[in-house]
Amino acid sequence: MSARGAIGGVLASLAILVTAWQLGSAADTSVTTPTSTSGGTGSTDTTAGTAAAGTADGTYTGDVVSTRFGNVQVAVTIAGGTITDVTALQLTDHDGRSVQISNRAAPILRQEVLDSQSAAVANVSGATYTTRAYLSSVQSALDQAGL
Repeated sequence: MSARGAIGGVLASLAILVTAWQLGSAADTSVTTPTSTSGGTGSTDTTAGTAAAGTADGTYTGDVVSTRFGNVQVAVTIAGGTITDVTALQLTDHDGRSVQISNRAAPILRQEVLDSQSAAVANVSGATYTTRAYLSSVQSALDQAGL
């Protein structure tokens, strides 16, 4: 490996770490799409970005986040104040490569969110756009849940 390639790899790793840190400290709230939350006894319409009073059990649909490779949207299920599931409703699908990347990254991101109980997780290498959009949608769902 050349010195130039090694430096490029180090810089790429630093960019990934900075991106993960930024996503954890400030969620992208530029998209405001009406969403719906549903609990065990019914559903209540809310507007994205509006936090519920306290944490209510239910499934919260995150914002649709557009990337140059397609839209990403997730739903987060909360039970007892804990994230119990994250479901990808839309993943990037611009072309076959985008679908491949999303299909590889989504289960990793899901498990990381469940493990950390937040959207403050590391970037999936090779899936920067998917990761940013996925975590932004997760954060908007958590904001609605009051977490």
